[in-house]
Amino acid sequence: MAAGKNLAVDTNRLWDSLMEMAKVGPGIAGGNNRRTLTDEDAEGRSLFQRWCEEAGMSVGVDRMGTMFATRPGSDPDALPVYMGSHLDTQPTGGKFDGVLGVLAGLEVVRSLNDLNITTKHPIVVTNWANEEGARFAPAMLASGVFAGIHTLDYAYARTDSDGKTYGEELKRIGWLGDEEVGARKMHAYFEYHIEQGPILEAEEKQIGVVTHCQGLWWLEITLTGKEAHTGSTPMAMRVNAGLAAARILEKVQDVAMAHQPGAVAGVGRMNFTPNSPNVLPGKVVFTIDLRTPDQSKLDSMRAIFEQEAPKIAAELGVGCSIEAIGHFDPIAFDPVLVDRVRTAADKLGYSHMDIISGAGHDACWTAKLAPTTMIFCPCVDGLSHNEAEEISPEWAAAGCDVLLHAVLETAEIVA
Repeated sequence: MAAGKNLAVDTNRLWDSLMEMAKVGPGIAGGNNRRTLTDEDAEGRSLFQRWCEEAGMSVGVDRMGTMFATRPGSDPDALPVYMGSHLDTQPTGGKFDGVLGVLAGLEVVRSLNDLNITTKHPIVVTNWANEEGARFAPAMLASGVFAGIHTLDYAYARTDSDGKTYGEELKRIGWLGDEEVGARKMHAYFEYHIEQGPILEAEEKQIGVVTHCQGLWWLEITLTGKEAHTGSTPMAMRVNAGLAAARILEKVQDVAMAHQPGAVAGVGRMNFTPNSPNVLPGKVVFTIDLRTPDQSKLDSMRAIFEQEAPKIAAELGVGCSIEAIGHFDPIAFDPVLVDRVRTAADKLGYSHMDIISGAGHDACWTAKLAPTTMIFCPCVDGLSHNEAEEISPEWAAAGCDVLLHAVLETAEIVA
């Protein structure tokens, strides 16, 4: 049985949920600071759990802290259809990155309850733990363990800037679950997310039909120089890790431009030690973020930095080590599910376009386990990872409507 095109979610209820969650872990400029395994994260989790239970769902938690809220289906043997994203944010994050996908999933379930719709397959709304990687690198850590990319021991041993481990903090906030990570099986997975870029708004499209997710390498570079007084150390006698970093950073721009079209690279985090204005750094640590949907370009860019960064450092007498702290290959999403998203947008009369995700998402890992796809919502000026991140209630609801119809086609209406 197919859902009629008049079937829609409650725009106001979805928006009210987004605004209520935004009160948890408020930022300093209108956004949110709800980093993984903080007290604010725990508070947001509790609110989400309460909402799910009020909607008649049962909530399970695995040993990575990922939450799974289940609405039963009519067939106890049918694999569930999953929707999800994440509630954790950047330190200066927006109100919608990740949160939209989790609360849109909840709104889909609430709408099904309102309409007394039963599906053959159970429906699960997921809050993946530590998607952002802002506190515990790498990003998409819990879904990576779920997909077998990382081990549980590796994840538990990740440390934040204060030396606290993921495993310790998960216990501290009371969200260490008992489910084996990755034991759940999926019939399909849908993730609704803001675009985090300017394309949909510029093209005046309401829906992004995500066909691929570009691949990524995070290369952490550690440069070791010699601490010395900036005023009394002659220029020719310096072992300047800061200068080596500057030259490698310039190379980041050059390498990305040499791999056009479709390649990007940048550095968003750099730490100097001892980080004093009149001391040459003894150590500089930074992460190069390389992305492209082209596997050969991704491999090429990584190889260049592994070869060239040590050479640049050696010319200045600086030590250099490189560690890959994050990676996934380019992903092609399931063509059947992609077509269901496109068909739903057409049926509902929403303008849409095919698009490639520039950011990594938990869907990149679930795609290794089950048919997976994504839906994008426009965001104002393409801003994300920024407290000024903004969408409209109408944009949010349009993508949620598409999610509702695509999920119903996949979960199979029986009544």
